Amino acid sequence: MALPAERVRYTFADCLAWDEDTHIEIINGEAFMMATPSSRHQEILMELARQLANFLEGKQCRVYPAPFGVRLFQHDNDRPEDLNTEVEPDLSVFSDRDKIDTHGCKGAPDLIMEVLSPSTRRHDRLVKLNLYQRAGVKEYWIVDPETQSVQVFLPDATGSFRIHEDYGQEDVAKVHALNGCFIELSKVFSE
Repeated sequence: MALPAERVRYTFADCLAWDEDTHIEIINGEAFMMATPSSRHQEILMELARQLANFLEGKQCRVYPAPFGVRLFQHDNDRPEDLNTEVEPDLSVFSDRDKIDTHGCKGAPDLIMEVLSPSTRRHDRLVKLNLYQRAGVKEYWIVDPETQSVQVFLPDATGSFRIHEDYGQEDVAKVHALNGCFIELSKVFSE
């Protein structure tokens, strides 16, 4: 849900001034308030994070669950007032630890997972898919609690995201950005 138009354009400098408990994404200068996720959403998120964290134990890569700010298009010399996009993906995985700083991350993660909610379904499937594609994210998962399914998007030869795989609740899903990593979806969608 977009915020009322108090300002014409928001930047990362505004994000730094907001209270830590305020969860707002800014996309191209427009601010979007984030609703409190359901318990089901959080259960799915935590199981995905658990499986990824277990796989990554002792490795260079790191997984970060929301809330964790990702400044997709930040360059080294950018000032906070120059940045007009910061998102909080449900899960982000980074192989380059130099991208991590005290405010979250600068640059595109290797893998992003979004768990759909009724209020974010369209936003995650359209706005964020296009945003992550443009930023150069290597792999994007859309996890749907309602249908108990996962769509995996990978960039094609032109850099456009295409559905690479579509998994159901009993499948074991391959994580392409992490060699040898698989997610047991029966555990993700268990009730």
